[in-house]
Amino acid sequence: MKERIQKILAVSAVASSRREAERWIAEGRVGLNGKTAVLGDRADKHDDVRLDGRPIKLDDIGRDRRVLAYNKPVGEVCSRTDPDKRPTVFEHLPKTKGERWVNVGRLDINTSGLLLFTTDGELANRLMHPSTGVDREYAVRVRGDVDEAMITRLKEGVLLDDGMAKFADVKYFDGEGQNKWFHVVLMEGRNREVRRLWESQGIEVSRLKRVRYGCIFLPSNIPVGTWVELGQRELNDLSDSVGLERKRIRRLIGKEKEQFQRHQKRQKIRQQASARPKRHSPDA
Repeated sequence: MKERIQKILAVSAVASSRREAERWIAEGRVGLNGKTAVLGDRADKHDDVRLDGRPIKLDDIGRDRRVLAYNKPVGEVCSRTDPDKRPTVFEHLPKTKGERWVNVGRLDINTSGLLLFTTDGELANRLMHPSTGVDREYAVRVRGDVDEAMITRLKEGVLLDDGMAKFADVKYFDGEGQNKWFHVVLMEGRNREVRRLWESQGIEVSRLKRVRYGCIFLPSNIPVGTWVELGQRELNDLSDSVGLERKRIRRLIGKEKEQFQRHQKRQKIRQQASARPKRHSPDA
C-alpha cells in the first residue's frame, strides 16, 4: 500500500517529523522516480525516493522499530550539533545503518534523566503530541518554603509568558527545611516548564531529573551517560499507549550487533565500578 511521501520520510526517521518532510518537499529536495516530488505524492518500497539526490531505502519501513532509553547527564544538549561545541546526547548513541535516531522530546542542558530515542518518526511524533496525553514525571529539588496553598495553585494553573500551565500532580518525596524533593507530572513538554512553574511561586529549582516518560521509567541499571534498548514488551506498551500498531524489534546484525555487545560490556564495567566501596585517605 502506497503512503504519502512525507509520512514515509517521518516513519523511516529520515525526517524528524512530517512537518520537516513537508518543508523538504516544498523546497524541491525530494525526488520520486526521477521527478521532483510534490505534496500529495504517494510511494512504496518499489518506488525510487531520494533526498538531495541520495536514495532512501524503503524495504524495511513499517516492519520494525527500535527505542533506546538514555540516562542523560547534566551538561549535554539535545541537538545533533552545537555551535558552542558543547557535548550532545547523540554522541553516545549506537550507529545505525540507513536510519537515524530521533529524540522524543528534549531536556535542557541543566536537566538530567530519561530521554527516549527511536528510529520510528511516527512513534516519536505521537509520544510528543499533546493530543495523545502522554505524561512526564520529574524528580525536582527545590529551595524555599512550599505550602499546600502553593501546591494547589501549581495544580490548578499558573499564567506563564506563553500561556497557562500546570502540574497534573505534585507529591512531596523527601527532605526537610529549605531543600525538599518533589515528584511532579506534566502532560506536555514546553521549554523549561517545570522550572518556570516553580519560579512563578518564588521557588528555586536546584536539581531536576526526568524519571518517567509515559509508561517507561528510567531504568535503575543504566549509569549516567549510557543507554539501554527497550525490549519487545516495553515497546508494545509504548506503541499501545499512543494507538500505534505493534511492531517487532529489529534484529541486530554485523557491526551494529558488535557495537551493542561492546556497549553492554562497558556498561557492566561501569556498574561494577560504581558499586565498589570508595577508599578514603587517612587523615593527615
